Amino acid sequence: MSKKKDDTPNPVIAQNRKAWHDYFIEDKYEAGLALQGWEVKCLRAGRAQLKEGYVVIDNGEAFLVGAHFSPLTSTSTHIKANPVRSRKLLLHRLELNKLIGATERKGYTLIPLRLYWKRGNAKLEVGLARGKQAHDKRADIKKRESDLEMRRALKNR
Repeated sequence: MSKKKDDTPNPVIAQNRKAWHDYFIEDKYEAGLALQGWEVKCLRAGRAQLKEGYVVIDNGEAFLVGAHFSPLTSTSTHIKANPVRSRKLLLHRLELNKLIGATERKGYTLIPLRLYWKRGNAKLEVGLARGKQAHDKRADIKKRESDLEMRRALKNR
């Protein structure tokens, strides 16, 4: 028997589009999330926001801080939901060591890029990023506008 490979893309729960504007993304890592039951229900409903989130490494462990998971009103009543609590990221030890070295020595930042489902598990794509300065952002906008004009000219030709 052969295993059937799933060609459908992973359903994205939330994206951090602002990260691509504010940072140069050097490398990407896939991390699992240690979640509570009400948080999984929120993700299934698509009520997550990564815009204000960032990743912190503390005592050799990675944590997602500042991401907002809006609790549903129908979730369990005996638990007080904290929508912006720190959530532990599940990474391999070698990946953690690389990230620790890059953030401490080289001055990189860890940014959550997107949150998606993979085989029924919530995964977070974490980007190893370097901050952009104002002139870098202006250059990106200028390049995007020139590419758009070029595509329009080719389309109208």
